[in-house]
Amino acid sequence: MKNYQRLLSACVLAGLLSSCDNSSQIDPKKQTGADPELPKAQNFLMPPMKVPEGIPWKSGEMPKVADGLKIEKIAEGLKHPRQVYVLPNNDVLVAESNGPAKKLIFRPKELIMGMVQKSSGKGGEGGNRITLLRNTGGKWEKHTFIAHVNSPFGIQLTGNTLWIASADSLIKYPYQTGETEITAPGEVVTQLPGGPINHHWTKSLLASPDGSKLYVGVGSNSNITENGIGAEDRRAAILEVDAATGASRIFASGLRNPTGLQWEPQSGKLWAVVNERDEIGSDLVPDYMTSVQEHGFYGWPYSYYGQHVDERVKPPRPDLVEKAIKPDYAISSHVAPLGLLFYTGENMPQYRDGAFVSEHGSWNRKPLNGYQVMWVKFENGKPVGLPQPVVTGFLTDDQKQVRGLPVGLAMDKQGGVLIADDAGNVVWRVSKAQ
Repeated sequence: MKNYQRLLSACVLAGLLSSCDNSSQIDPKKQTGADPELPKAQNFLMPPMKVPEGIPWKSGEMPKVADGLKIEKIAEGLKHPRQVYVLPNNDVLVAESNGPAKKLIFRPKELIMGMVQKSSGKGGEGGNRITLLRNTGGKWEKHTFIAHVNSPFGIQLTGNTLWIASADSLIKYPYQTGETEITAPGEVVTQLPGGPINHHWTKSLLASPDGSKLYVGVGSNSNITENGIGAEDRRAAILEVDAATGASRIFASGLRNPTGLQWEPQSGKLWAVVNERDEIGSDLVPDYMTSVQEHGFYGWPYSYYGQHVDERVKPPRPDLVEKAIKPDYAISSHVAPLGLLFYTGENMPQYRDGAFVSEHGSWNRKPLNGYQVMWVKFENGKPVGLPQPVVTGFLTDDQKQVRGLPVGLAMDKQGGVLIADDAGNVVWRVSKAQ
């Protein structure tokens, strides 16, 4: 860590002092909701970088929860748990993974950025497996459910078929209720955008209510097409895959990194949380959650928040900018939302009619932003008001150290909310206090 600190204290490269002074000028609350405040974009030879030091949870330490709630650890010693998925019998599946090992570096900036981000605990080997957790009288068993998966992320069950979205393919496995291991080889249903770059390798996954379609969130292969527009084929998009044939099409596009795919329970519409672009300032661009329209285009890379043109992208596409859809709800800049959960349980009734969002945390903003699980109220199928912090304490109060990074969210059969803690290598469960 000291080497990273020395690197950062020198502002990453000698002479790039301008990148050390780019602190946020806007209250995050003003960048929340339907009409976020958007300042003028800035340009940097080296973008601002700020991350806390990654440290493990100490014995007895836990995140903080809102009044009326409690939190407990149900699994530890995992290898980068990314997603949690609750099966009909209340077993919990956990996707353990980090990015694929092979990664090409094209610019010195990418190398430095990678070093900076890993210092907060985002580095390290992933499990490349699906682990099953089972509650047996208050004690949680841990079983290797599916081994040797290439950076798994999305998980869905339809009937007796378990679907896993890996870094480069959608795979299906036969599933029987109660089993603690699947040894049958998976069948690749369709290839997903991957390759040696695979910038956003995580592939989120959601089944249609009738199980006939699978929706896959595929992030961009760059920040704003610096690897070439050809590297973005079928990326920055949500793909719709036919479960029977594997045939796929682009359902919606212009979404830089769509994840946390969910059906909003009142309207029945598809929703996603989206990680927006970096490197144009601490206050640009706000990440967001939005309903997703079929055939809709949401701006990336040519514009953001509707018709705000990103001047870095050449050649420009005014025709696409004109049709870009403005997202429904901003959740402030650089929080890195990765999990979305519409809460429908009875255990915590104060959170019904709303959505939990996990914020993995910023690296391109000063001061830091995110590092929490928050909740947003919904009315008539739309988010309203300001977010409420629900699970905090991943980041120390002085913002110098981080213990965990929340990613996937799920609700168990008792109405508890499960949180995959990426850097902490833990799965947490939040429920009402007794």
